[in-house]
Amino acid sequence: MTKTAEIRVSAQYLKDHPWVVQGITGFLSAYFMEHPGFQVTKHFDELETGIHVWVCDIPPGMKIRMLLRRLKEDIPPCQYQQLETDPATCPQYLIEGEKDEKGE
Repeated sequence: MTKTAEIRVSAQYLKDHPWVVQGITGFLSAYFMEHPGFQVTKHFDELETGIHVWVCDIPPGMKIRMLLRRLKEDIPPCQYQQLETDPATCPQYLIEGEKDEKGE
């Protein structure tokens, strides 16, 4: 059974790297070609937060964290984290810039 997950990119990371939406969209399109069953069902901007979101169907046995590790190699330095969500909603992963030693 296919699961759904969201890949989200912070507004600040998008501001610092404006081309990253196109880069991630291209990466996910190529990933679709490599992994049958994986697909992006939609992507959009959350107007109130400035976050860009890709909603993805994940086939059984595919690990979203592996996809995110590969994605990190194709975009500027970043970190990702799984956001805490209601168990009834799909998992959400936020990509944002790396924090410096001061936590900024």
